[in-house]
Amino acid sequence: MSWLFGSKPKTEEQSQSDLKQSLGFDPAQVADVSQILQTPGVLDSSRLHPLAGLDKGIEYLDLEDEQLTTVEGAQGIIPSRSWTDDLCYGTGAVYLLGLGLGGAYGMQEGIKNIPPNSPGKLQLNTVLNHMTKRGPYLGNSAGVLALTYNLIDSSLDALRGKHDDYNTVAAGALAGALFRSSAGIKPMAYSTALMAGAASAWCGIKRLLQ
Repeated sequence: MSWLFGSKPKTEEQSQSDLKQSLGFDPAQVADVSQILQTPGVLDSSRLHPLAGLDKGIEYLDLEDEQLTTVEGAQGIIPSRSWTDDLCYGTGAVYLLGLGLGGAYGMQEGIKNIPPNSPGKLQLNTVLNHMTKRGPYLGNSAGVLALTYNLIDSSLDALRGKHDDYNTVAAGALAGALFRSSAGIKPMAYSTALMAGAASAWCGIKRLLQ
């Protein structure tokens, strides 16, 4: 249709010449991409369309892996980057452990309390009721204890500048005392002793596994 407007059709040589002029290199002679990158002016951002937004150059996003914690003695069984990792790992693991143990105890208790000569639905309902009663209670209690313990432990690490068995046992004792502080002196003393003993046992387990 170009003859209607009086223009001559472009030959193949003219088309290749125009393409070479616009690109800055001859695409017919390129055998390797590295040749394109080495051609002067190819990566000139001024030749790009303004809407591309690359006139200021190409910005690179530098991603670096977060370093592990540098607190002395804080390199435990599971590598952690900060106290938040210990908080998440510890609280989640202890909660799931308490939930499982409570559910197992509730199932055993439910089996013992099944009414004699009761239908299957009633037997299953009895067992499930005991499991849902014991499991979440023990799991929530264990999760609160682990959360309190990790917060106190990380605070002691920051204050002393290192992590050792003294911090672990002290954090366990303080967490146990806070957990039962509203129940009276005697329950609080029992809870303190139990948590300190559990923290001491955890220190021994870590030494065996490391």
